[in-house]
Amino acid sequence: MTRRWTTVGEVMTHAVIAVGRDAGYRQILEKLQEWRVSAVPVLAGDGRVIGVVSEADLLLHGDRDPGHAGRLTARELMSAPAVCVHPDSPTALAAREMAHYRLKRLPVIDGDGLLVGIVSRSDLLKVYLREDQELADQVRFEVLALLRPEQAAGVEVSAMEGRISLTGTLPDADLLPVLERMVRAVPGVVDVEANLVSPVRAGAAALR
Repeated sequence: MTRRWTTVGEVMTHAVIAVGRDAGYRQILEKLQEWRVSAVPVLAGDGRVIGVVSEADLLLHGDRDPGHAGRLTARELMSAPAVCVHPDSPTALAAREMAHYRLKRLPVIDGDGLLVGIVSRSDLLKVYLREDQELADQVRFEVLALLRPEQAAGVEVSAMEGRISLTGTLPDADLLPVLERMVRAVPGVVDVEANLVSPVRAGAAALR
């Protein structure tokens, strides 16, 4: 079985740049610039994520009171509570959270709230940059999950730049919508073209 790339833990970055809650404005700014990231998690002394400081947070306080902003710490600058995900969270959930809260990255925490990684938009895009052969293998697995082995053998799968082509025979035409939904749900699939025929239907007309 090929790798599915469906959980945050599979695509997240394990090495994370973080700051303590007493880190100063300038220290945080320097970390963002040095590591070319847009935000950093803020950690309590025991490693739990208690907030996030982003470029937007720094700009907001800097614009309000430039003289005072330099004396602020992460505790005062951070957005809290932090929007986090777990390693076993679906990548789709992480993408929805980023879109909903308009974030570019999310801290990844374990069951105790400890930081274990970071997932960014670019990490999630890995899901959609899978090799065609890997995609085709995954689709074959989904077909096998829906059909009996001898039935699945009649369905040929090919992939080209993320577009899946299904040809061959399908035992029941009513299964086509289900099969298409399953294939479209495979991470990385851009489109599906089904040219399958069903012996159940008179004349074995092509299914579209």
